Amino acid sequence: MKLHQLRYLAAVAQTGLNITAAAEKLHTSQPGVSKQIKLLEDELGFQIFVRDGRNLSRVTPAGQQVIERAVRILREVQNIKRLSDDLKDESRGTLSIATTHTQARYVLPEVIKAFREQYPEVRLHLHQGTSEQIGEMAALDRIDFAIATGSQSLFEGFSLLPCYRWHRHVVVPKGHPLAKVKKPTLKQLAAHPIITYVFSFTGPSSLHDIFAKEGLVPNVVLTARDADVIKTYVRLGLGIGIVASMSVDPAQDADLVEIDASHLFPAHVTWIGFRRGGLLRKYQLDFMQLFAPHLTRRLIERAAAAATQADVEELVSGLELPVK
Repeated sequence: MKLHQLRYLAAVAQTGLNITAAAEKLHTSQPGVSKQIKLLEDELGFQIFVRDGRNLSRVTPAGQQVIERAVRILREVQNIKRLSDDLKDESRGTLSIATTHTQARYVLPEVIKAFREQYPEVRLHLHQGTSEQIGEMAALDRIDFAIATGSQSLFEGFSLLPCYRWHRHVVVPKGHPLAKVKKPTLKQLAAHPIITYVFSFTGPSSLHDIFAKEGLVPNVVLTARDADVIKTYVRLGLGIGIVASMSVDPAQDADLVEIDASHLFPAHVTWIGFRRGGLLRKYQLDFMQLFAPHLTRRLIERAAAAATQADVEELVSGLELPVK
């Protein structure tokens, strides 16, 4: 049994039994992956996968146990490499972060600037995407950190630590009928076309559900995942915008009126997540503390060693979160 065989096995499992995708991920050939998996099965004396012609159709019960152990072994190998890297030079390395547009555009710039000043030799990779895309990158072990809001079910095997709370705000052009209304009602919002996020329509706090409780139907004319896009169409007069509070820049959005809507919509919590059981390098710990200063090193390390997300949530219960 060889380490590269376990890597091939894990890659196939993580890519949905797609040998072609696994080969691309590993920068090798499809026949090479197939051959090594077959050699491993021959050595073990049982099948890891059930085959349908040349394709893998499912994992056998015994194969599932092998895959789980292989993934644990590979993580420990990665931990040993990280330990070695820290002992050799804790100021060098790479840091891959996957997050949403709002975090990348409005929250992370100052954090990344401070991090770069502290660790100029660490190469940063910032990936933007939807929660589903971030979850996929996490599942494939392509990132060190995921930063998002909600969608916790997409991040199995990750420890998710709460960073801050935020509310939705309404933005309208100056001169709009709502511009002078400090605390609008849902009925007043429903009287106008609405432009908002796509994610606002999923989960227990969806806009549709909130309006429906008041017997109202929101007139949503446009949805987008980018707050800048929403504000662009608000400026064009297509409707009122409902956006994250931190996505309104007082200087750049001086032509718009921002209205606090925290009395209408529930608060959201943005979290940072990382693979449980992994060894965190010093610069990774420092990045998390720059992003969320209330997360102490001891708390982060205990979350990394936790067995489940439920254990993590017990660790952070009662934690006071800042509001953006």
